[in-house]
Amino acid sequence: MKTLVTPPPPPPPPPPARLRDALRASLRTLGTALGTPTEPGAPLLAQAGSRPVRLLPYVVAVALVASLLPVTVTVLAGDYQVNGALAGALATAQTAPLLLAVTRPLQAWWIIGTADVLGALVLLGADGVADRSWPWTPMIVIGYLGLMLAVGLREPRRTLLGVWLVTGAAGGAFEVISQRRSDGIHVLLFVLTGVVLLLTATLRERGDAQRRLAEQETISEAERARRTLLEERARIARELHDVVAHHMSVITVQADSAPYRIEGLPEAAREEFTTIAAAARESLTEMRRLLVVLRSEGAEGERAPQPGLDRVQQLVEATVRAGVPAELSLPAELGPVPPAVDLSAYRIVQEALANVVRHAPGAPTRVSVTVADGRLTVLVVNGPSEQGGSPRGRSPVEPPGSGTGHGLVGMRERVRLTGGTLDTGPLPDGGFRVAARLPLTVKEPA
Repeated sequence: MKTLVTPPPPPPPPPPARLRDALRASLRTLGTALGTPTEPGAPLLAQAGSRPVRLLPYVVAVALVASLLPVTVTVLAGDYQVNGALAGALATAQTAPLLLAVTRPLQAWWIIGTADVLGALVLLGADGVADRSWPWTPMIVIGYLGLMLAVGLREPRRTLLGVWLVTGAAGGAFEVISQRRSDGIHVLLFVLTGVVLLLTATLRERGDAQRRLAEQETISEAERARRTLLEERARIARELHDVVAHHMSVITVQADSAPYRIEGLPEAAREEFTTIAAAARESLTEMRRLLVVLRSEGAEGERAPQPGLDRVQQLVEATVRAGVPAELSLPAELGPVPPAVDLSAYRIVQEALANVVRHAPGAPTRVSVTVADGRLTVLVVNGPSEQGGSPRGRSPVEPPGSGTGHGLVGMRERVRLTGGTLDTGPLPDGGFRVAARLPLTVKEPA
């Protein structure tokens, strides 16, 4: 008896690694939020999935206002010798709208820009401007750059270019008004504003590109799955044509030959057989027309008679030649099996073995077919790959006719066609299991 020993859980990563992982996750969340468009008036980063990221703009705005407002009042009144009431009004107008920038950064820029220009005009006549920054104070530079972060994350490129040019024009105008008082801080603000706007616009556009790429990948994956499903359904329709056409041909021959094989048929019965034969021939003609539409250019090989369970042995032998140790268990007498079930069972075994060859080369595989309680059960079980997957640089050799490449999608469609059930999934030892139960009396699919 084997005892399953559970390995101890891996030790938690050291604090620096956890901090680094958390920082990376936060940066990914921030990048996604930057690229997600928000409604006008909505807060910046409102679409972020993380609550701390959504609160980040408010935290930055409150921190800037709480730090810049008292410092601006003190510097204007103490250093620049501006009237206390006027200094408070200017400081409030230059800093408080930073809170508005969280939701409406462009409107906040108009208010703060106007207040900054008015403040420069007030300082032009103040007594304490000598040897101090003018037309912009250091607090104005810090607050303005914080405002540019919000503007750059929300507005389009054309608007950002306009904001940047207006900022430079305002500083250049004050340079013309009084070159003696100017210390070049307007040039510094102009350069820093351009850098901040460029960086924030680049971050937003990069996030937008990542979001669009993710959306496109989702759409492509859905389209790929839909195309695979349609291709498999078309293949099933082509195969069923061959199965049904055989029976329709038998009906036509029997109806045509009945008047010659059965003596003493009344005239009404002869006419009935003639009508049946004509209807059968017409049905065959319509089926052939449909098949021409469904059959692809490279499907000439599908015109051969459709296989059944009598050819599963050949399929297993071909799989063994491909390097997969496989064994087959078949009952001595299967009894009557409907053609659709016969074909579906063969295709399920074919797809399952093809998946083993592709994804678990060298894995021991067992195929069994049993009949019980009016149901045909097909079971394909493989163990873990002895080669650890496909060899690097080359694909495993696949047996001839190794399926359609649609795998589980094709199996589900075939089981659904016959009204059966399909159970697939990995095994604890690393293998895989495919179990299909098909009724021997074909039902309408649910």
